[in-house]
Amino acid sequence: MSNWISLIKKGNTSSATAALGNTGLAIIKAIAASISGSGTMFASAMHSVADAINQGFVFIGSVLAERKPTEKFPTGFGRVVNLFCMIAVIVVTIMAYETFLKGIKLLKHPEEATNFWLNFIVLMIAIIIDGTILLKAMKEIIKETRADAKGLGIVSSAFRNAGRAAPPTRLVFYEDIVATLGAIFALLAVILAEFTSFKLMDGIATVLIACLMIGVAFKVGYDNMVGLIGVAAPKDVEERIGSLILNDPDVTDIGQMRIVQEGRNYHVEAYVELRKGFSLAEATEINLRIRTKLIADSDVADVTLGIMDDNGIVTWKRK
Repeated sequence: MSNWISLIKKGNTSSATAALGNTGLAIIKAIAASISGSGTMFASAMHSVADAINQGFVFIGSVLAERKPTEKFPTGFGRVVNLFCMIAVIVVTIMAYETFLKGIKLLKHPEEATNFWLNFIVLMIAIIIDGTILLKAMKEIIKETRADAKGLGIVSSAFRNAGRAAPPTRLVFYEDIVATLGAIFALLAVILAEFTSFKLMDGIATVLIACLMIGVAFKVGYDNMVGLIGVAAPKDVEERIGSLILNDPDVTDIGQMRIVQEGRNYHVEAYVELRKGFSLAEATEINLRIRTKLIADSDVADVTLGIMDDNGIVTWKRK
């Protein structure tokens, strides 16, 4: 039991927060949609339901991904989170389809919405909550990618580094961009329906929300498909690990290195060239020293090192 509690504590906090927040929002929006008859409120509620289910799935996946390697699964469970994210993509796609059909229906047969202030207050709450979750996801991206950003720079840095963040954090980030934009679209539609004679905005906003959901499904689906296959680490991670190895005084070069990303962790395989003249015992001690230094990096899950004599040819060039 204590083992599971420790795993839960290591789970992705962004997805857990988002799952709880969106569950509350889905309930509030569904009640408001049933009372007012607003199509965009219905679409927004469907999106919150999809987000809550997805992020709950993803949190479970992030917890399972933290399990230690076993004899049967020696490389660990890092890719489990990618599998759970793919399930989440299927849910988003189904919800997007239902929302799109609702939007088309509203375009053909516009419906009169009531209870303006109820819709207005609920959507303002949704914008605040989704915006807060989005900001938390951005900060999580900055933390996971070790980017140096503060203040308003967090926003631009989060967009630049989102592709390098852990799969659950990426999912929360992309989904809450859509959720926040969707709530803004829905609010605009409610205001226009109340104060103008333009009644098609309800259907237009519903279709736009559906399209945004489909866009997120494709983006997240592609990222996690790549993750399931096994993808090389980003260049800056490769450079950081390469520098850790080359900073050892007895290392002259890196003959070959391969770093594979699984979930939010990296598996490092490298052949390291040493200064000539070491005995086997000394080379083994150096190997252990370099491996200990690499495994201390919080992003590195395991390290396999081979030791070679310096061949006089520089293979690895520092950037």
